[in-house]
Amino acid sequence: MADPVAARKARDLIRARDKSALSTCSKGHEGWPYGSLVLVGCDHDASPIFLISDLAEHAINIAGDARVSLLFDGTTRRSADPLDGPRLTILGRARKSDAPHLRARYLARHPASARFAGFDDFRIYRLEVERAYLVEGFGRVRWFEPAALLFDGPDNAELAEAEPGILAHMNADHADAIALYAKHLLGRGGEGWQMTGIDPEGLDLRRHGRLARLGFETPLARAGDARSVLADLARQARVAARR
Repeated sequence: MADPVAARKARDLIRARDKSALSTCSKGHEGWPYGSLVLVGCDHDASPIFLISDLAEHAINIAGDARVSLLFDGTTRRSADPLDGPRLTILGRARKSDAPHLRARYLARHPASARFAGFDDFRIYRLEVERAYLVEGFGRVRWFEPAALLFDGPDNAELAEAEPGILAHMNADHADAIALYAKHLLGRGGEGWQMTGIDPEGLDLRRHGRLARLGFETPLARAGDARSVLADLARQARVAARR
């Protein structure tokens, strides 16, 4: 039976990480597993996305066999035993995508990639999830089918359409609120935080290559709810600032 709490933890891992270990089937070495590191983002349902060149070894492998896996590592060096931390392995098929919102989400998360994302050989790939395996610590493991793992919200498409406008408005007109989110809700210091994404389950911030994820207590039911949720978070942050 699907566990919605564990599924949320798994999606939070995907949404919070900016890189992943990608394993492909080597075309030139008889299908041997080929591991590489890729920068990642995700669609609004948490399906992973990544940008790679047709000339890269892993892209050549995918052209021959679309089956891949991605490892999302949530362990930390601060723990006495790093293997106590969570990690998620996703199995699926990597498919090229021309969806504008995926490219926009990826480049907002990884702005340095804009230097080469427009080259003719670079493509956005979206992972069609087939199964996922979550390890939360010793003996705490579970498999997920796509329907249990991914966020199937009725408003995913509407929020994807509204997202660029929300980000532009928040970054231009409400930098003070974003700073409050970072400092008082997430405990992150420094100035210059930018909002890089908003999805039904939370928002993403970035500052000089550092990422931060602020989850919503209740997922957005529709894109129109984003305004009130963001305003409420700012109020919570102001209250926390006065303590």
